[in-house]
Amino acid sequence: MKKTNRQKKERSRRGIYILPNIFTSFNLFCGFYAIIAAIDDKFVAAAVAIIIGVMFDILDGKIARATSTTSKFGIEYDSLADLISFGLAPGLMIYLWALRPLGRIGWLAAFLFMTCGALRLARFNSQVGTISSDHFVGLPIPAGAGMSATTVLFFSKFGLTGKIHPIFILVLLYALSFLMVSTIKYNSFKKPELFRKMNFNVLVAIILILIFIAAQPSVALFLLGIAYVISGPFITFRHYKDTKRMKSEMDVHKSRTAL
Repeated sequence: MKKTNRQKKERSRRGIYILPNIFTSFNLFCGFYAIIAAIDDKFVAAAVAIIIGVMFDILDGKIARATSTTSKFGIEYDSLADLISFGLAPGLMIYLWALRPLGRIGWLAAFLFMTCGALRLARFNSQVGTISSDHFVGLPIPAGAGMSATTVLFFSKFGLTGKIHPIFILVLLYALSFLMVSTIKYNSFKKPELFRKMNFNVLVAIILILIFIAAQPSVALFLLGIAYVISGPFITFRHYKDTKRMKSEMDVHKSRTAL
């Protein structure tokens, strides 16, 4: 009887561990489909697939933490899937969509994006358990991929595909690549207290944002992507200014005390 119960628990545990990896597989499928769609010049479909992949990537992490089924295998599998879905797929999509006229400079920028994404993932894996999970060090690769995808959707919605200068997209790709490997901190939104208690005005704002996304998904996701990408440098700059101000106030206080 005891042996049967133990076997049932082991089977249940194995089933739970399978669940987050299924969502990781869905993420990988979205990345592979995005590559196929980009090759077929279906850039809107590729961008949508990447965004759906981001959703699956968020879900697999949430499910793993909620069910206490995080594992070394899951972390490695998730990183490999992320490299395909958020490194290779958006890099290839952006190159075929806008950077192809630049030739070698264009595909080298796409390669740089993928490489910086790989470095970002490797650094994240090496820091698991050693740094606070309240923030990310560097722009997360799903956010970089999401920004690339929403850019395609935004310009496609207004019929600007082919009209935008490739240099603009080149600069965007270089900026995202730099932010991914930088030490700029980004909010991870993993603090439990963020969702336990919420100000009424914040709740109303979130509802309005969701309505905006439902009404104009291309525009809303593009603006939200920009807001998150620039939030890291903005918070870093504000922290630097506050630290500098506090240091100057302490110096003034010390000088007055010495007098």
